[in-house]
Parts: sequence; structure tokens; C-alpha cells
Amino acid sequence: MYLKLLVRFIPSVTQSRLSGTSSSHAAGFVQPERAARPAGSSGPRWSVGRQERASAAQTGPLHVLRFHPAAGMHAPAAGGSTALPVRTWTLKRSSTYFSRTRQADYRSPTSRNIMNDIKRGIQYIFQTENNMTIAMSGSGHAAMECAVFNTVEPGESVLVGVNGIWGERVAEIAERMGANVHRMVKAPGGYFSNKEIEQAVEKHKPVLFFLTHGESSAGLCHPVDGIGDICRKHNCLFLVDTVASLGAAPIFMDKQNIDILYTGSQKALNAPPGTAPISFNDRACHKMFNRKTKPVSYLFDMTCLSNYWGCDGQPARLYHHTGPVSGLFALRESLAIVAEKGLEESWKKHKEVAAYLYRGLEDLGLKLFIPDMDLRLPSVTTIAIPEGYNWRELLAYIMKHHQMEMTGGLGPSMGMVMRIGLMGYNCEKTNADMALHALADALKNCRKSKA
Repeated sequence: MYLKLLVRFIPSVTQSRLSGTSSSHAAGFVQPERAARPAGSSGPRWSVGRQERASAAQTGPLHVLRFHPAAGMHAPAAGGSTALPVRTWTLKRSSTYFSRTRQADYRSPTSRNIMNDIKRGIQYIFQTENNMTIAMSGSGHAAMECAVFNTVEPGESVLVGVNGIWGERVAEIAERMGANVHRMVKAPGGYFSNKEIEQAVEKHKPVLFFLTHGESSAGLCHPVDGIGDICRKHNCLFLVDTVASLGAAPIFMDKQNIDILYTGSQKALNAPPGTAPISFNDRACHKMFNRKTKPVSYLFDMTCLSNYWGCDGQPARLYHHTGPVSGLFALRESLAIVAEKGLEESWKKHKEVAAYLYRGLEDLGLKLFIPDMDLRLPSVTTIAIPEGYNWRELLAYIMKHHQMEMTGGLGPSMGMVMRIGLMGYNCEKTNADMALHALADALKNCRKSKA
């Protein structure tokens, strides 16, 4: 299976490297040892793993600490983005202290080692061997703009699949930088057939075609197979947004011939917002490094960022910007969590919990917005607003009486759906039960119109 071929890219939280492991159990990960807090301390405990200590003499000063929570976490709410697992939030909270005491700023060898681990982790979760693989300093929008700004020049044709808010955003970004944008438009929840896509590509001859894999505003997981082949046939780059779907639904960057893929850190990856993994294959690199004009953004210029992340083969990494050091610490730990669990297991769990939620919603008499179960986004479930109810009143009641955040639609799906996010650390049947109980209570106690 393709996953097995790329498992060597699982990020290690030590300096050890992987060899010949299964994707579900990564050798090289060190189980953290229990460690007592210093006397009088109320902060998180930390320790160094056994393998890290054993390899210290060979690898130089230790640069990885493993943090243990001082206390438990409250159960996460069923909101639109994920809560943080204990390992991630304690590591992020403590990384400022770590930076001061170990000189782990963005220019240090420590930080560069962490960036290298992140690169390998992204290659694993994207299922790619692309060298040009980095994490943007910013949210998913940063990666979105980086992809467009670097591969498109003013006046060039861009084709955008718009079936929710994210296609709208990419179209606007491309227009702002002077591209000739063509939109394929479907109502929220609609999807594009490969035949429709090929006809549009033949007609508009774009240099870039954009599609959202996980359209969170409508709860749709768009099919991807075959689209990369169409784009290659017509010399067009294929750009895919997986912010809401990565880790929850299968995606194979290399196997599916995706030229540019990006995601965000805050959904199923369990990290705080503020870092955005992105990868470019050789076709995309050839386009963006043979431009006639410079990209419109200096911050997002991949000529600079490729050096910053050590992807350009140069021995020296030059200063470009101050990266989010704490966010990178947390992202690496989040990638390690996914790798330890295994992508197949993550996909399986999201699918099972989503199916459990679907059954519960149908038992309440609610209608799922995406009729075809195979097209539903496992991480974000959309419910058609029940007839006779004010969706704002329902969500306000749930927040007031259950301290749980569910959301309405976003962009073109506003007023059409209510959304429940169960992703990453939140993806548990116990959380689905809490969401179902809250909805049942709201339907019982909120006013229903007679119309």
C-alpha cells in the first residue's frame, strides 16, 4: 500500500530515524518517562526520553524535551475546530521557557532540527516525497495565498471550483494579484464531475486549477481521483485545499498527482492555529522558479522560503522573517501524534465517529445537508436547518445551556446549515453524544414557528 512506502517520513521526536516500520507504530518514538515536578512547582513536568539520553553522546546537546500535564483537560466541545491534546498545549505553553533556557530561537540549530522534523512529518501526512515541503508562518490563508502568489503571474488564466467559501476566497486572491479568473460554480454541497472539470480546463486553458477537498462551509468531501491526470494532460497545475479534511479523510498527494497541497494546523492535526503546511512538486517548482515577474508578496516568496526551510540545497539558511517558534514546537508534536497513531487509524476513527453522529442526528429527525454519505466530510457534519426553527436561537440555546459551540453556515451556506465539528482530539463518540443531547434539548425548548 502506498502509505507503507512513505512511512519513513514519520517525524521522530528524537534524533533517531525510522526504518522499516509499519505506519501505525513508528519506531523511533520515545514513550515519555514519568517525572516528578520540582518541589514547589505547579507547572508542567518534563523529562527526557530514554533513547534521547542514550543517543546524547553521539548527537550532541539534547534539543528535545517531552512535557507531561500538571492537570487534566476539560472535555472538548463539539465546535468548528479542535481542542488541543495535552501533549500539544503543554509543549506550546512551555516552549517559551525552553527557548530562553536552550537558545531555541528561529536561527538556532535546535529550531532547524525541529523544522527538518516538521518537513518529514508533513511529507508523511501529505503522502509525498516532495522536497519543497514547508510550514507557512500563518493560518491556512497564508498557504492559500502562497500557492497562488508563487505559481500565477498577472494576466494568466486561473480556474477555480467554487462550491463554498474557500473557492470564493481563492478566486478573490487571484483577482487581486491580477490573474484572469474563471469560476466553476455549484451551490453549497455540490461537486464537480471530472467531465465538467476537463471541459472547463479545455475552454479556459488555466495555468492553475483550484479545488477544495474538505469544503467545511458545506460539509462536503470532494472526490479527487483523476483530476490531477486531467490537469497534467492540459499542462495545468492542480492546487488542493485540505485544511478541514487532512487527517480525517484520505488524501495522497503523489499518487493522485496533486501539484500543490496545503492545510492548516488547527483542525484534525490538533495544533494551535498559526502554522500551515504546504508542499510543491517538481511541476509546480518549475513554474514558480521560472517566473518573469516577482511574486506580489515578499513574505510568501518561495524563493526566500525555500532557503529558510533548507529546501534549496544551499548550505546557509539566510534570515527571512521571525517564524512562530512556539507554534512550530506544537506543530511538530502534533505531527508526531498523528504518526504514532497512523494515518489509516485516524481516517478510520473519523469515519466511524461521523457515522455514529449521523445515526444520532437522523434519530432526532434531523436531515443531513449532504445526502450522499460518501461525499460527507467526516470532520465537519452539516445539518439542514430544521423546518420552523430559527437556527440562531438553537445555537444560542446550546451555548447558553450546554456551553458548547456549534456554528451556522459560512459564506454561501449561511442560513442553510448548522455545523458540528468532531476532528482530531475532539473526535470521540462521547463528544458526539454531548452534541446530540444538546441538540435534542434545544429542539425541545426553542420556539418553533407555526408556518
